[in-house]
Amino acid sequence: MAAHLAAVFLFLLLSVASAVDFNIPAVFNFGDSNSDTGDLIAAGIGDPLLPPNGQTYFSRPAGRFCDGRLIIDFLMEAMDMPLLNAYFNSLGAPSFQKGCNFAAAGSAILPATAASVSPFSFAIQIAQFFHLKNEALHMLGKERLVSRMISKIYQNKGYGVIFSEVSCEIPNATPIGDACTVATTQLDASNEFMWKQLYCPRALDILFLSLWVVRDCLSIFKMVLQFSLIIWKNKNCNFDLTGQKFKKYVPHKNYFSQGLYMFDIGQNDLAGAFYSKTEDQILASIPTILSEFESGLKKLYDQGARRFWIHNTGPLGCLTQNIARFGKDPSKLDETGCLRSHNRVAKLFNLQLHALCTKLQGLFEDASLTYVDVFSIKLNLIANYSKYGFENSIAACCGYGGPPLNYDSRISCGQTKVLNGFSQTAKACDDATAYIIWDGIHYSEAANLHVASQILTGKYSDPPFAEKMPFALKLRF
Repeated sequence: MAAHLAAVFLFLLLSVASAVDFNIPAVFNFGDSNSDTGDLIAAGIGDPLLPPNGQTYFSRPAGRFCDGRLIIDFLMEAMDMPLLNAYFNSLGAPSFQKGCNFAAAGSAILPATAASVSPFSFAIQIAQFFHLKNEALHMLGKERLVSRMISKIYQNKGYGVIFSEVSCEIPNATPIGDACTVATTQLDASNEFMWKQLYCPRALDILFLSLWVVRDCLSIFKMVLQFSLIIWKNKNCNFDLTGQKFKKYVPHKNYFSQGLYMFDIGQNDLAGAFYSKTEDQILASIPTILSEFESGLKKLYDQGARRFWIHNTGPLGCLTQNIARFGKDPSKLDETGCLRSHNRVAKLFNLQLHALCTKLQGLFEDASLTYVDVFSIKLNLIANYSKYGFENSIAACCGYGGPPLNYDSRISCGQTKVLNGFSQTAKACDDATAYIIWDGIHYSEAANLHVASQILTGKYSDPPFAEKMPFALKLRF
């Protein structure tokens, strides 16, 4: 079934190839567990993810609440781009050249409270983005740098420095900034060449430079300084100042204005509210939630974001967790077995979100906003699950309790706990591709692939994105 969907995925891309602009250099994603690629786990919050999470694709837990890839993973692959690294994932020197994922499981649009699973609300995620951007752009241009050098170096009998711009930047690493092509030094009274004075940043208090990196400029360096003896401090530096290795770490400064900004958040604001509010109270809170979302989008726009890709929220009433908690009365369920109240709230939220996107498109005249109706895709999948090759629409693949839901809120996928006096383990089903729901809250990789393939048809987007479709043709699955 997954192989069939992959073939459909490729066909959809080929069918619109002639009308597509693929110029998306980077992606910046904001959201919750639907698109979290490891942020919450890397931040050390909550229980660790255990096998069988990740088993289908990664063969190990990979920071995702899924047996494999998420919707955003498939969309990244459709853009012929690497899977997004999580903002907090610093292990293994992750690359952020093609963007960054700020989504964290449990996050909401509204500010976090003491009861929140994640402290990384939408506003916090945007603040993290600004931090990444500021660090990435922490470089002084030629004019400002040279003017500051003149006042600080020449008064100390220093010699001029020629700087060349680099194409990429690295946050929190040495060096930061433009690359010295001709190094600078100072001389002490005894005319000796002291290695500590070979560092122009020591004089400028701006840039930390290991001179061995510019060893190729030795002849120019000698000529400018008019010295026959140069003592180099062989200080280890991992970065090439010419910019050849900078590209592996963070986006080029232009990528922030040319990149695609993706959003999939709001589910936790609604679903979590059902534990303490009535349906009417939740509906009354939607304008406040969307006002916070609008504020975040405006901040990003003011900082140069121009391409917005916004997913609406899915059918909350069809998640196993919600059905187990609120669906004990059969009269509360519709013909698909989903909670009417939760889906009503999701629909009204989406209507107002759609209206907000239309409003912002009018305000952001030089920007493009694409609203994606993920709700309809997922609801259609659940209502017609057998048509799409699935055997279970509501039951969790990885859980505990058996039919009809195989879900128990006391134990998460992969965990072993003592329940009712006995040790129990929440195990995975034999075939995850037969299930839409992975763990009672999140979709399986097979379901995520289906949703991504439907997104790529363009039928669920407003406006239709055929002319501005950001997805390339090469797929890696």
